[in-house]
Amino acid sequence: MAALSNVRWLTRAVLAARNSGAWRGLGTSTAHAASQSQAQDVRVEGAFPVTMLPGDGVGPELMHAVKEVFKAAAVPVEFKEHHLSEVQNMASEEKLEQVLSSMKENKVAIIGKIYTPMEYKGELASYDMQLRRKLDLFANVVHVKSLPGYKTRHNNLDLVIIREQTEGEYSSLEHESAKGVIECLKIVTRTKSQRIAKFAFDYATKKGRSKVTAVHKANIMKLGDGLFLQCCEEVAELYPKIKFETMIIDNCCMQLVQNPYQFDVLVMPNLYGNIIDNLAAGLVGGAGVVPGESYSAEYAVFETGARHPFAQAVGRNIANPTAMLLSATNMLRHLNLEYHSSMIADAVKKVIKAGKVRTSDMGGYATCHDFTEAVIAALS
Repeated sequence: MAALSNVRWLTRAVLAARNSGAWRGLGTSTAHAASQSQAQDVRVEGAFPVTMLPGDGVGPELMHAVKEVFKAAAVPVEFKEHHLSEVQNMASEEKLEQVLSSMKENKVAIIGKIYTPMEYKGELASYDMQLRRKLDLFANVVHVKSLPGYKTRHNNLDLVIIREQTEGEYSSLEHESAKGVIECLKIVTRTKSQRIAKFAFDYATKKGRSKVTAVHKANIMKLGDGLFLQCCEEVAELYPKIKFETMIIDNCCMQLVQNPYQFDVLVMPNLYGNIIDNLAAGLVGGAGVVPGESYSAEYAVFETGARHPFAQAVGRNIANPTAMLLSATNMLRHLNLEYHSSMIADAVKKVIKAGKVRTSDMGGYATCHDFTEAVIAALS
């Protein structure tokens, strides 16, 4: 652990040497800084402030695992924790605004799944959906990649699912037009379809990917999905070095199960992305091992790739923290904390590859705490 102590000292020294106004507008006058020396010390010690939203189900347990690993690895991140839940009596417009204010200030957040009740209580849009819309988190990215040493039906998979998540079937526009007749509106706009298509091609270019597949149902929804497909085709022409193909959603599901290796980057509307995220996660081990992230022009939110609260596991200490820990390492990379990101990611993969400590979803008997402790031990 001596090496970790050196890293902690070095990180603090570098942060302390920074100009106080060079990072997110934290500059203050000398007098004001002196009057708030304790607050300034906290910023140096905690370094990057990150909003944490534990969510429901096993979310709080997974966040505890993240905090324990970050502490052991001396990660220069200070979590600003908030609680928002529709099923734990911790949901209100005031709490939502508090969370939004924190996320807008910090720009980066790590969140657990906020469970959405099926009961209609006068508001169609869940707090989870409202959060994403108010921050305009239009792009959800799920990197589905096989973990070395953990064999599944398909091994050596490496594909990316990019989902537009601010419109489509999740527009919360439903009404009863006549007794027993419900109309549910699916919204597709040119602006947002072009935006997510460009995001997918930019992602493919930046990450050295060779192909983008647009997933749709334009053969049936000729106008709605037709517009989405048209936008993808138009954007594809601007990226001649990236191969472009299209695929109908039902065929895509079958192809993913039969031959997932044909895919590289997939881009799709909201509902299809929700389904494909979970299907693809199952190909490499399930909801417990796949990280995810969501982006707007200003904000980045890190979460599990398959959004599942796993409520039946609450309090049983059996949840797999892999997905949340890997999401946390992606967050560190976003913050340019490459060393800490790689150190934790390598430790997680080392534990999985060794195969001695695995949670029940991976065929083992280890608890969430056991896995977290094994990762901490692998850091040194």
